[in-house]
Amino acid sequence: MPGTRESVRADATEGESPDPVSDVVRWAAFSCVLVPIVLLMCGQSFGGAAGTAAGLVAVTCACHALLRQSERSAARVAAEQTVPHRGRRGRTGTGSHRGARHPGAVHPLD
Repeated sequence: MPGTRESVRADATEGESPDPVSDVVRWAAFSCVLVPIVLLMCGQSFGGAAGTAAGLVAVTCACHALLRQSERSAARVAAEQTVPHRGRRGRTGTGSHRGARHPGAVHPLD
């Protein structure tokens, strides 16, 4: 089905990821699991390994939120750049230089 994540992955080239943020978060989650296991194997206490894992999870979540916010900001900037500039005289609305009558203005009726 076009537009799904699977079709995007199929269309992407081999070295290029369609969603780099998800890839980064996946690797970070992998490290959140791997680091405490390695610490336990090296003789670290269970509490120390659990504390390290909790710290890594907190940092991963913060980085994920910041990366998504950065993506949204970049998309907003790109969308604003595609809107053509109307120019000096392309403004809309009524105003004093556009022939509109102003309430309360005195106009002689001859």
